[in-house]
Amino acid sequence: MSGPAEVAAALLRAHVEAAGCELYDVVWAPGLLRVLVDREGGIDLGTLTLLSPVLSAALDAAEPDPVPGRYTLEVSSPGLERQLKTPAHYRRFVGTPINVKLTAAAAAEGDRRFRATLEEADDEGFSAGGRRLSYGDVELAMTVFEWGPAPKPGGGRPPKTSKKAKVQP
Repeated sequence: MSGPAEVAAALLRAHVEAAGCELYDVVWAPGLLRVLVDREGGIDLGTLTLLSPVLSAALDAAEPDPVPGRYTLEVSSPGLERQLKTPAHYRRFVGTPINVKLTAAAAAEGDRRFRATLEEADDEGFSAGGRRLSYGDVELAMTVFEWGPAPKPGGGRPPKTSKKAKVQP
């Protein structure tokens, strides 16, 4: 049986794609339906503003009601640091750093949490930090946004030395 997030995703995908966007994820928490959309080059506030009433109307018109009861619809960007849930998400971010939290069973032989570069991904799992993992081994995986330019090779300039003040007698 599908939950509200899966039902809403199936209903909303065509509307999101018609706006030239990608349905990144749909998250259901009691009282909140969060629809995360993206597109090449990033999503802007104007697109989210136009898309929100379209998605709301599609949910309101659907029979049977895909999300019963009262809830708030939030249409948003997935953000800079994104949760990786599907093989397509992992494939999209190959070459970028990720934070991984493993299930207790998968972490029996190592750290449960680690940060590494996502090296490859396929339909069965992914490799990061020299480890091959199946998607079932992962409790949570997120991309990591790193601020600023990459460090210069060789460490850049040496630190400035401080001069001692002369002490007068």
